[in-house]
Amino acid sequence: MSIHPQIIEKDGRKEFVVLPYEEFLQIQEALEDLEDLRVLREERVSAASEATRSLDDVLAEINE
Repeated sequence: MSIHPQIIEKDGRKEFVVLPYEEFLQIQEALEDLEDLRVLREERVSAASEATRSLDDVLAEINE
């Protein structure tokens, strides 16, 4: 991803960044993907200690 920021200074210090809207949307989507990945990894770790059932057991229970 390539971004083209415009830096706006205030009193000689960098104060704001302006991005083209499409670039902002790309960054927003990437951040959302990273958050989804973080949550997925946390759930995977917490689920590792939970009991599991085979697909055959689940199907047998559904068909009862």
